[in-house]
Amino acid sequence: MTRIHEPSVKSLLIEMRFSGQPLATGSGFVADSVRGPVLVTNRHNLSGRSCETGKPLSASGGIPNEVVIVHNSSKGFGHWISVVEPLLRSDGAPRWHEHPKLRDKGDFVALPLSHLGGVALHKYSMADTGPDIQVGPSDYVSVVGFPFGLTGGGAFAIWATGFLATEPDVDQFGKPIVLVDCRARQGQSGSAVIAHRSGGSVAMKNGDSAVFSGPVTKFIGIYSGRVNLESDLGIVWKASAIGELLETMN
Repeated sequence: MTRIHEPSVKSLLIEMRFSGQPLATGSGFVADSVRGPVLVTNRHNLSGRSCETGKPLSASGGIPNEVVIVHNSSKGFGHWISVVEPLLRSDGAPRWHEHPKLRDKGDFVALPLSHLGGVALHKYSMADTGPDIQVGPSDYVSVVGFPFGLTGGGAFAIWATGFLATEPDVDQFGKPIVLVDCRARQGQSGSAVIAHRSGGSVAMKNGDSAVFSGPVTKFIGIYSGRVNLESDLGIVWKASAIGELLETMN
C-alpha cells in the first residue's frame, strides 16, 4: 500500500494569472480563520509586487487578478482539482487580508476560499502547530512546496530540507521572522516550513524525550524567499504571526 506523508498534500501549488494569462507559480496552504478556510501564501505572490519596492515582479510587468489553486480532490489522495479564485473585489480592492499591524510590510496574507465544491481540505492549525519538539539552531527543517512550479509527482509537494539558522524565540529584522539555511528557490514562496520527525524517540523542547509510534510534524511558519540572491538564508514568518492574522480577519 502506498504511503503518503500528509505535509505532501497540505502544501498546494498555485499559479498567479492576469485574466487567464499565467504570470508566476508559487506555493500555499490552507488554514482556518474566523471567516472560514483561507489560502495562506505570500503577499508578493498575490499582489505581484515586491514588498520592499512595490515594483512588479513579473518580467512582463503584469499584475495578477486571479489565482489558480491546485486543491486536493474529494475523490481521495492522488486526485486534484484546479480552482480559480479572484484576487480583487468588484471595487478593485484586494480580497486577501493582511496582518493587522504589519499590513503590507508582512509578506504573508490570507485569501478567503469561495469555491470549495469537490475540494478536500487538509489544513494547518495555528492554534495547534504540533507537538512541542525541540527545534533550535542547526536542527533540520523542511520547506515543503513547489520550486520552479515542479511537483513530486501529480501535485504532491517537494520537500527541500535544511537547518534552522537563528534562535526561534528571537525576531529578525524587527519582525516575527526566523531564518533557515536551505537551498530553496523561486516557486517555493508560500511554502509551509515544518520540523518533521519520522517517529521513535524525539527530543522535546523541555529537555525530555518522547516516543512516538509514527511521524510527527511541528509547523514553524511560511517561507517567503531568500535574504538576497547570493545567500541560501531564507526568511520564514512565524506561525504566531500567521495566527494573529487569522484571528483578526474582519
